[in-house]
Amino acid sequence: MPSDLERVLDYHERTAHRPGRYAASLGYLDWDTQPNPFRLYDGAERFALPRVHPRLVDHGPTWADLFRGTGPVPAALDTDLLGSLCFHAFALSAWKQAGASRWSLRVNPSSGNLHPTEVYLLAGPQGGLSEEPGLYHYTPLLHGLERRAALDPRAWQALGFPGLLVGLSSIAWREAWKYGERAFRYCNHDVGHAVAALAFAAALHGWRAVLVDPLPDRELAALLGLGDLGRGVEAEHPECLVALLPGDAPPRLDAPAVLRLAPTALEGQPNQLSEGHHEWPILPEIAAATATAAATTVGASAATVSAAAATESAVAATVSAAAAPRPWPPPAAPRACDLDIPAAPLLRRRRSAVAMDGRTGITAPAFYDMLLQTLPGGLPTAALPWRPAVDLALMVHRVQGVDPGLYLLVREPGRVARWRAALPEASWQAPPECPAELPLVALRAGDVRREAALVSCAQDIAADGAFAVAMFVDLRAELEREGPAHYRRLYWETGAIGQLLYLAAEALGIAATGIGCFFDQPTRHLLGLPEHDGLRSLYHFTVGGRVDDPRLRTLDAYHHLDRP
Repeated sequence: MPSDLERVLDYHERTAHRPGRYAASLGYLDWDTQPNPFRLYDGAERFALPRVHPRLVDHGPTWADLFRGTGPVPAALDTDLLGSLCFHAFALSAWKQAGASRWSLRVNPSSGNLHPTEVYLLAGPQGGLSEEPGLYHYTPLLHGLERRAALDPRAWQALGFPGLLVGLSSIAWREAWKYGERAFRYCNHDVGHAVAALAFAAALHGWRAVLVDPLPDRELAALLGLGDLGRGVEAEHPECLVALLPGDAPPRLDAPAVLRLAPTALEGQPNQLSEGHHEWPILPEIAAATATAAATTVGASAATVSAAAATESAVAATVSAAAAPRPWPPPAAPRACDLDIPAAPLLRRRRSAVAMDGRTGITAPAFYDMLLQTLPGGLPTAALPWRPAVDLALMVHRVQGVDPGLYLLVREPGRVARWRAALPEASWQAPPECPAELPLVALRAGDVRREAALVSCAQDIAADGAFAVAMFVDLRAELEREGPAHYRRLYWETGAIGQLLYLAAEALGIAATGIGCFFDQPTRHLLGLPEHDGLRSLYHFTVGGRVDDPRLRTLDAYHHLDRP
């Protein structure tokens, strides 16, 4: 039988789009089975959250403040903070209407606006919520929390944790309804977007996000109350746990103590999302192949406790390593575009562009600053506790002071030799006035607009922006070193970079969008990679001048709650 590693690599090749042969899907939209984008727990006690934090009423930190390392004094952990974190990371951002059709948008982006990501909070006693620690589900429709369980106060006290835990899960059916077998890829893009959105929302208040990674899937499912939701077409799979900490407080998070928080009784019944389904057997198979190896549940028999403790100790070590200094980036820290615009409304007005105007460009300094922000060590990639794996191949179209052509940003210096060996004919010259701390090099000059569109499933949006990006990883090498479960995390990293590009574009007054549909092999050919090279693109992106559809009305995000 094939190993999990081979299953993952086979899935990746099987779901690659090729000209004339796209990854398997229905090929049409079955509107009768369109999934409900909102998970609700009927019977669970609900708590409305504040939408405005007192600190953000007048000003709050600017976009540049978030990157200067001199953020605000950490805010108190209360319902105002819980509300603001969710409001700026996961909430509705607006409603759009065309005729009788109406649909919602969210702060965190999603492939096809389908939103497979669900959010859970584990919090200590909170005024306005409960005198006991609890597990809550966040519902963006109501901007509120649904209490799923009361947690053991002694277990929470033993944790000794001064912050908040946020769990993320995926409902693959929401993506599979439209995208079929490729849905697993898009679910994990969205997890990365969500982790980054949470990191930015935390930074507004002087808090920071650290991914607690890895936690065994089975134990994480129990912790988030998902034990009965892991089967069937509408299965909800655990993805990750994020620790939110005030200021520079070290994690000091003991993994066995975290796992002992798992509730024994749950409140509320999850709503059914669709009346009918189309099954995609490859999706549970790839979920199983990429699952983090399950440790024995805490509290098991004495014969198995030692094995569980060994796994949990490894988790604790990983959590601590996430806060440790890294050798990258270089001593000159990445800088943000010097834009002193309020950050909070910027996070909330992020939108995915549906078309670019083919005219708008950006300056070289703005381009360089945007790329500097993508380097490891700063927001939001500091939340990811593994060696950076993603490099950026750039198709430059309209950057004043930078010649059109193909460029490469290797985000981890140990891979430069790998890329040089794969592309010996490239020019490898830094563009004019490129900052010394930005390892950006030219591959070849020339107009690549047509090629950018063609490799992005013939979508003009990849050619009509200022530049487009293909996010590359050395796939087999990464999975052989880190294990099959790392396949998910590679997509999380691309999603985190994408969220940064979204917000950096908004800060410049332009727009961005992720491109999930692209042709794998033609993208590699565009760069000049050898036929059987292991470098693979996981995500495409484009940045430029947005074209809005005048036929659409925009409604306030929570007009449905504010009506008399």
